[in-house]
Amino acid sequence: MKYKIIFLVLIATLFVSCSLNTLLVRQMTPVLQNGAAAIYEENDLDLADKALASDLKLIDGLLKSDPQNEQLLLLAAQGYAGYALAFLEDSQPQRAKNLYLRARDYALQVLRKDENFTLAENAGLSELSKYLKSCKKDCVPALFWSGFAWSGYINLSLDHVDALADLPEVQALMQRVLQLQPNYFYGSAYLFWGSLYGMKPKIMGGDPQKAKVYFEMNFKLNQNKFLLAYVYAAKFYAAKILDEALFDRYLAHVLNTADDVLPAARLLNTIAKVKARRLQKMKEDLF
Repeated sequence: MKYKIIFLVLIATLFVSCSLNTLLVRQMTPVLQNGAAAIYEENDLDLADKALASDLKLIDGLLKSDPQNEQLLLLAAQGYAGYALAFLEDSQPQRAKNLYLRARDYALQVLRKDENFTLAENAGLSELSKYLKSCKKDCVPALFWSGFAWSGYINLSLDHVDALADLPEVQALMQRVLQLQPNYFYGSAYLFWGSLYGMKPKIMGGDPQKAKVYFEMNFKLNQNKFLLAYVYAAKFYAAKILDEALFDRYLAHVLNTADDVLPAARLLNTIAKVKARRLQKMKEDLF
């Protein structure tokens, strides 16, 4: 009897300890969300780089204590995808690919908490598309960050057949985002579709005019203030139709617009300027 009591006390202590850890983690989550918002408002790239990297490892650690925390999973997905986009994809593409996959998997963990999503995903594109019709607006963050990160990986892996084979699933995820909340994260779903129609050859469904429409929808949504949209439009529309004047005009808009024209996206606008200068240097290769 004495040993049973000791065992029950140990179990109770362990349960209380785990519950306390989970409670503490969940109290920290809003602080981390505010921290993420503060990073997006930063225009010092070195500071943002160090701060984001530090926060990501903190989030990884907190997920050890609360692995099903959806808010933390989405913060990790957004953070790793953002880090890959901002600091790695142009200079260290292999690292960027690894982090894009890490971001995708964090977001997919949220979606896979619903067994019906996992069943549909494993059953193929047709069943997945049917499932996605049942998704509501609260699914948008997980749908978007899984699709965004996955597409980032694919864009850096165009010479890998296995990566390209996943594109229809990504399109299904991003199509549902477009249907449910097209303005999510500065309307970046428009940029996905604009880039996709711009980069694909016509024989595979590419359509420059559709690309133009999606990019212009993003311009209008953000009142021309989300500068990354112009970088994507220059690369995946103007360069693809060999319109040098339009290419120059898009990049000039990026470089001549103040970083803080959209304060909550100051970091992304600063990154857009870096990418715009890089595209300018690549102009001879693109045309």
